[in-house]
Amino acid sequence: MLVLVSDNNDQAASGHGDIGVVLLELQAIDTAHDQSVHRRDTLTERVDHAEAVDRMRNWESQRVTTIGMIGEAEAGIAECEEASAEIDSHRKRLEAQLKTVIAPREAEALQHEIATLTERRSDLDDRELELMSVHSDAESRLNELLAIEGALRAEVAGADERLATAESIIRSELESLAARRELLLPSIPPALAKRYEAVRSKLGVAAARLAGSRCEGCHLDLSAGELDEVRRTPDDRIPDCPQCGRMLIR
Repeated sequence: MLVLVSDNNDQAASGHGDIGVVLLELQAIDTAHDQSVHRRDTLTERVDHAEAVDRMRNWESQRVTTIGMIGEAEAGIAECEEASAEIDSHRKRLEAQLKTVIAPREAEALQHEIATLTERRSDLDDRELELMSVHSDAESRLNELLAIEGALRAEVAGADERLATAESIIRSELESLAARRELLLPSIPPALAKRYEAVRSKLGVAAARLAGSRCEGCHLDLSAGELDEVRRTPDDRIPDCPQCGRMLIR
């Protein structure tokens, strides 16, 4: 495909010289833009920031879980103590009643009930000890977590600042490139600019220099016939690379 360098309505601006040079300059700007965007999206500072945030979130999850364990242990201990107090009160009443009983069978029944209550009380004591151990371990773990909170928050703040700085630098680069592009576009006839954008949307690189017999866009050599056809293209038209379809600047 051949593309007109200019038409009746739009002439290449004389201040930019050969339109092929202008297209290559535009391509250099767009390539730099793409590279800056790629750098922005793959910043090591972004990875570091994400890792720091993940560590902070993991810390917060552990803190919430540990506090929950402490609360559950405290609630369980309170329940055990309440149940134990009720058993103690009930057992005291039965023991007082036992002292007034004369009938052997009634005394035996009371003794059995007292023994059952004593066994339940022992089970509650064991359960309370287990919960106290859980509570102690959880409190120790919470103290360990709280001891590293400051360092983790400082790490996130530092990573956030470094990422913001890196993004700001690239944002300035992109703004500068965009300004240069805006200044350059009026030098390119609309039809040519439209063709450039169409090729760029498909191939990324739209304009490439012909170096000897090689297209610097696809890095393939043109055949003798293809090279002769490209070289015979009128000066007012820009040929496409027969290998990749990019606009070939001679």
